[in-house]
Amino acid sequence: MGPLIPQEIIAEGWNFLIAFIIGIGFGFVLEQAGFSSSRKLAGVFYGYDAVVLKVFFTATITAMLGLLYFSLFDWIDLNLVWVNPTYLWSAIIGGIIMGAGFIIGGFCPGTSVCAVAIGKIDAMIFLGGIFIGIFIFGESYSFIKPLYFAKSMGNIKLSDFLDISSGFLALLVVIIALFMFYIAEIIEKKFPRKEY
Repeated sequence: MGPLIPQEIIAEGWNFLIAFIIGIGFGFVLEQAGFSSSRKLAGVFYGYDAVVLKVFFTATITAMLGLLYFSLFDWIDLNLVWVNPTYLWSAIIGGIIMGAGFIIGGFCPGTSVCAVAIGKIDAMIFLGGIFIGIFIFGESYSFIKPLYFAKSMGNIKLSDFLDISSGFLALLVVIIALFMFYIAEIIEKKFPRKEY
């Protein structure tokens, strides 16, 4: 990732300060939205609260459409945007582990830090588990390295993998999001839960 503001405009160290301020702002917004509550976050898996689903889909659509429009107006060259390499098996196994942790603990890594900042004990235990997991991963890396790099697909984009244009993929994601929002409303009404 490049700096937030080019070094020709401000000194390199200022980018760290700006990133720190943005991080505090992001944490504040997460907490105000109720994302420091493990019940609210786990609610998406139990059907009584789909706010997390709606927020993530909305963020995805906003970023995706923003990048597409920036590209359309030649404000950004999407070919220069770094795409992380895909290693299929480690992505699947990591997704299962993170999903299980999300369901069991009620937090994702970012929201757990937010909850720790306001003094929630369950989040402190969850964050401790994250550090234990990081330690175990680091100590066993040489053993699991072949699995970690298994089934390399390179720096592939979903649109390239599906062999469709970025614009058509964006349209599909918007349609899927609208469908998910509709289904989420039905499920929330079917499994109501009192405010917590």
